[in-house]
Amino acid sequence: MKRQDIRNIAIIAHVDHGKTTLVDALLRQSGIFRENQQVKDRVMDSNDIEKERGITILSKNTAVNHNGVKINIIDTPGHADFGGEVERVLKMVNGVVLLVDAFEGPMPQTKFVLKKSFELNLPVIVCINKVDRPEARPLEVVDEVLDLFIELGADESVLECPFVFASAKQGIAALDVEDKMENMDPLFETIINYIPGPEQRDDEPFKLLISTIDYNEYIGRIGIGKIEQGIINENDKLVRVNKLDPDFKENIKIAQIYEFEGLDRVEVDSSRSGSIVAVTGIEDINIGDTITSTEDTEALEFVKISEPTISMNFSVNDSPFAGRVGKFLTSRQIKARLHRELQTDVGLRVEDTDSTDSFKVSGRGELHLSVLIENMRREGYEFQVSKPQVLYKYDENGKKLEPTERVTIDVDNVYAGSVIEKLGRRKGELVNIVEPNGGYQRLEFIIPSRGLIGYRTEFMTDTKGSGILNSIFESYVPFKGEIPRRVNASIVSFDTGTASAYGLNNAQERGTLFVEPGEDVYEGQVVGESPKGIEIEVSVTKSKKQTNVRASGSDEALRLSPVRKMSLEEALEFIEDDELIEITPNEFRLRKKILNSQTRYKSKKNK
Repeated sequence: MKRQDIRNIAIIAHVDHGKTTLVDALLRQSGIFRENQQVKDRVMDSNDIEKERGITILSKNTAVNHNGVKINIIDTPGHADFGGEVERVLKMVNGVVLLVDAFEGPMPQTKFVLKKSFELNLPVIVCINKVDRPEARPLEVVDEVLDLFIELGADESVLECPFVFASAKQGIAALDVEDKMENMDPLFETIINYIPGPEQRDDEPFKLLISTIDYNEYIGRIGIGKIEQGIINENDKLVRVNKLDPDFKENIKIAQIYEFEGLDRVEVDSSRSGSIVAVTGIEDINIGDTITSTEDTEALEFVKISEPTISMNFSVNDSPFAGRVGKFLTSRQIKARLHRELQTDVGLRVEDTDSTDSFKVSGRGELHLSVLIENMRREGYEFQVSKPQVLYKYDENGKKLEPTERVTIDVDNVYAGSVIEKLGRRKGELVNIVEPNGGYQRLEFIIPSRGLIGYRTEFMTDTKGSGILNSIFESYVPFKGEIPRRVNASIVSFDTGTASAYGLNNAQERGTLFVEPGEDVYEGQVVGESPKGIEIEVSVTKSKKQTNVRASGSDEALRLSPVRKMSLEEALEFIEDDELIEITPNEFRLRKKILNSQTRYKSKKNK
């Protein structure tokens, strides 16, 4: 028997197709906010980095009421690097709303999230969003979505799923693109009519699968999941088990139970099967745990999370400027922080290395790891990271396998040739070209993951900032051979001190600089890039010698070119194997692993 008073749905889509904006519209029109209440846009993106970058990193729970039916909504990330978040929250829901941009159509992550939904046999509502865009082509996109369904092997019942046309930004929707759009009611009604309610299994032994972890400094760890069966009450004595550890069994007591109402968690005395709840009182609760009754302690299956494809080393900062601004500097503090991240990020792996001061951290992509670095930096951690490396596998015959990505590129026709040439050099294989109207091409490549490291910045330069590049893990294939390294080399400081205008003026003739006058630099710090491909050592701290002779024009102001300020992702793409990024709460610096120039030269010679 199904519960008719509740619906559990996830909103899934490719990055930037409007998931969080859609949730905003549903919240506003469900009466969650007072009429005079000031509510910022994309209210679900609560994390600082989410607000700054305009992306969703962590899945979020909310709930709205429509005509007496409670709709639990999970807003999921769209970026491939956070696919682990999507995979596990789908275990909590009974259906999904697939959001597709009315101009871009299905993109790589659309395919990924849809495939995961099909694997769990979840019913799908397709919402064609941004129909108010001038270049929107909603009816063509409907055909592309159906083609994608067929490509993924969907059965006929899925092909008959409902389509809703919407502008989440304006808060309007309709069942036909020609219909007048007034509000989001057509989407609300479609969710209630098409997505089934959860099974009502109140009389069975209690089971709750933990799919998400939250943390509160007052009450500790909070486990969030859907009650599969039974009823839970405050102060219940239950058992914690995990499918991956058959021998583990812990007696626990539930402190508080919360259900979701709008953006708030509301404490309740009890909750029953089909509800999405948050529970407290379990100190070491983890994602994948099952909370069960004492009479039936069988653990529930948890979704298998895709493995990481990229890794880098996090190590203790040993630069001459170490400890100037950081609060957490030691290997013990860094290790504890990384292991704390493991408790909430199922796509992450942390391993010890030969050195007690260094840890191998593996994730789903550069963005996945750069967000972790940025969070740690803001929390006061100081450390160093190495160049990202792809994770290889070996088959039963000992043959080396490497991860590949499916890359979709939207680019103006005039730049397409350059993109095809560059990716061809990086072992990219062009598998499809589509030429929609509008003077641009959509290029699809299969390329080794290592071929993308260092390419995105080059891509933005080659396309004058107009290109859009999306990638998603494809498969492991036999190693495709060496890929050309970066053309530009580093300009390295050979002394320690404060950068001067005079020293920088001399150095800028060699290439593009990264530092400005007045910045402290040290021996072995990378202070710029040389286009000649040969590493150059310079003194940027050199000052002009004073004399008692005043030459004509010698006191004129020195003209310095603007410095290049890189984002963290750009820095990760720029550095080579013999370089590191020094991360501090205030800034990051690029440096050589071996700082002393003579020692570095001997090391290269010995190699």
